[in-house]
Amino acid sequence: MTEIPAKARVVIIGGGISGCSVAYHLARLGWTDIVLLERKQLTSGTTWHAAGLIGQLRASQNMTRLAKYSADLYAKLEAETGLATGFRQCGSITVALTEERREEILRQAALARAFGVEVNELSPAEVLARYPHLNIADVVAGVHLPGDGQADPGNIALALAKGARTRGAKILEQVKVTRITTAGGTVTGVDWEAQGDKGHIACDLVVNCGGMWGRDLAAQNDVTLPLHACEHFYIVTENIPGLAQLPVLRVPDECAYYKEDAGKILLGAFEPKAKPWGMGGIPEDFCFDQLPEDIAHFEPILEKAISRMPILHSAGIHTFFNGPESFTPDDRYYLGEAPNLRGYWVAAGYNSIGIVSSGGAGMALAQWMNDGEAPFDLWEVDIRRAQPFQRNRRYLKERVSETLGLLYADHFPYRQMETSRGVRRSPLHDHLKARGAVFGEVAGWERANWFATHGQEREYRLSWKRQNWFANQCTEHMALRTGVGLLDMSSFGKIRVEGRDAAAFLQRLCANDVDVPAGRIVYTQMLNARGGIESDLTVTRLSETAFFLVVPGATLQRDLVWLRKHLADAFVTITDVTAAEAVLPLMGPRARDLLRRISPDDLSNAAHPFGTAREIEIGLGLARAHRVSYVGELGWELYVSADQAAHVFETLVTAGAEVGLKLCGLHAMDSCRIEKAYRHFGHDITDEDHVLEAGLGFAVKTEKGDFIGRESVLRKRESGLSRRMVQFRLRDPEPLLFHNEPILRDGKIVGQLTSGNYGHALGGAIGLGYVPCRPDETAAELLAAHYTIDVAGRIFEAEASLAPLYDPQSTRVRA
Repeated sequence: MTEIPAKARVVIIGGGISGCSVAYHLARLGWTDIVLLERKQLTSGTTWHAAGLIGQLRASQNMTRLAKYSADLYAKLEAETGLATGFRQCGSITVALTEERREEILRQAALARAFGVEVNELSPAEVLARYPHLNIADVVAGVHLPGDGQADPGNIALALAKGARTRGAKILEQVKVTRITTAGGTVTGVDWEAQGDKGHIACDLVVNCGGMWGRDLAAQNDVTLPLHACEHFYIVTENIPGLAQLPVLRVPDECAYYKEDAGKILLGAFEPKAKPWGMGGIPEDFCFDQLPEDIAHFEPILEKAISRMPILHSAGIHTFFNGPESFTPDDRYYLGEAPNLRGYWVAAGYNSIGIVSSGGAGMALAQWMNDGEAPFDLWEVDIRRAQPFQRNRRYLKERVSETLGLLYADHFPYRQMETSRGVRRSPLHDHLKARGAVFGEVAGWERANWFATHGQEREYRLSWKRQNWFANQCTEHMALRTGVGLLDMSSFGKIRVEGRDAAAFLQRLCANDVDVPAGRIVYTQMLNARGGIESDLTVTRLSETAFFLVVPGATLQRDLVWLRKHLADAFVTITDVTAAEAVLPLMGPRARDLLRRISPDDLSNAAHPFGTAREIEIGLGLARAHRVSYVGELGWELYVSADQAAHVFETLVTAGAEVGLKLCGLHAMDSCRIEKAYRHFGHDITDEDHVLEAGLGFAVKTEKGDFIGRESVLRKRESGLSRRMVQFRLRDPEPLLFHNEPILRDGKIVGQLTSGNYGHALGGAIGLGYVPCRPDETAAELLAAHYTIDVAGRIFEAEASLAPLYDPQSTRVRA
């Protein structure tokens, strides 16, 4: 064990393809003091038995960017390292057996065009021409991606390891990390044991690439890494005479994928109900192992496969394989630094797409570690999205039994998870449920998405067209526009920032001027040095030394990390108070009429203008009334202590009967906000989007003095914008927009929608998206172009606007 160093810059834990990729890319950046420790042998966990499918198209531009990077890297590795990766660009075909799936794959094809991925839409006959062994009797459409392929996962990992070693990294097998040591909230090193010896490596950084071991390793340091292993099945046939090289084939309606390899067919499955594995821990000696066969579990997939590909009738089964793979609660992997422990980095939880993901993920994480900031928007896979409760093993076991199957399920918009529900609930949950609420889940929070009418089923009937709640959304939407509606947004993240230096601290972080009188509410962003948006929030000044921050529920952990990261020696306390208060947005032209019935306080514009907050009486209780709106109407967000929430809710509902109060869900709020072109963090605005190009310059006050991102804002103002956020309304009232639909300017794809919904007051689908422009291009010139939107290959005319199409002067909000 003399070769194990006593000190390193970084220790990478895990020798699968993920760990090898991180080591390789750090070494390429010039890091030499790198140690990778593998408990058994390289690739011995999951990598060795992965199917090795290389599909470039993912659900977003940056995830596609990472997948394409992987494909390009694997094509070059053999020339660089001398080790064959088995990479073969054979293409892939996905076929649809239903009209709904046809809509999905054609939307994916449109997305591929927007992302610059070569794609061909295929008729059933064209599918058969490219895959002659297929039964196409019920195939309705196909999509072909010529750039996709397949590779040998184990050899890729070994090639990456060799490339890392060549550049000075030390990669050691049969060395188990037993503990990560810390001091003062920072990593200090790792303890190891090997062949009876024990030791310690002092280091500043560790990277948990432990795969299915990663959750328990992270838990030792109270780091949340929510993943759990599931059994993943495939068979490999005997050699089939005359079998030519074929593209990878996916038949998601039958939960199956097919890979031709050396004259054999590999048939794999993502069955609807998976089998979690390793609940009691993973055996210590697990290495290149497989799990017991379960032919009965796989039989329904096999039966459909034999019908789909008749040549399997006579093909013998060479291998029936069952091996574990890690899955996460939302089918997205984890990258980044743990929010509660400095120097603890993660790259794990790949949901059976680890081979195509790890090349790009390793590159992105290495760049992130090197530069101190992500190279581009990685929020989809950011470890900070994980909620602390999600490390619960029972929660994970139930959830991953569903998420494995969701890989090949119809990816309908608004699909809700069915397992591990009800963990986080508003104080008003049962009140809403009794009144017809149909709930969705975000960050574990149960939130009322829409309200069923009397006798209506309380569940989603999913479709790419109008779903069963579309009319409910319309009714709720118009109540907010013409009457008064009540929502429950208790899931908002709520943070108190207080202390002697609180004002100066927030002035440094926020782009807007938050040094305002007590009672004022300021809409602002927190920017990075590039002018990108790290957080989108409101800041309410409660007193000279106390501020109240409201952020989206899904980004709370991220926002807390950003605040604490910049705290330095400021005399400030940061406290998460999310659970302390319920939030009841009361919105609509008659909101004031309703409040006057139950509160003696003066709610006139003069006494309570827009952008102010103060305590008011409601019924027998108290609420802090914030005069703001995310729906674009007169209204207040009522912040009520959790113990008084039920009373205030009942008081509002009782009095609301006199003015036609309507309980409204999140779907109606989203359709209202998009009519007003209000941005949504994670879709319309990210850390990669410049605040000025996002159209949020009104919330930036460079004259207030220095703040993070100020220099970038000044430079952008001088150089001009290279793209602008535009709102679109389809002229045809029938199609629906969700997000990622390609934007065409004068017939050429220039981008894709960042979000979409139906504008019931505007009479058509509404979308937001960035359009490239010249720095000297005027608004009139930008809008004079001819805009269309591609919806599953059909082109629709669109009206474009830089100002909100609904109430552009915001007179209703300030009424």
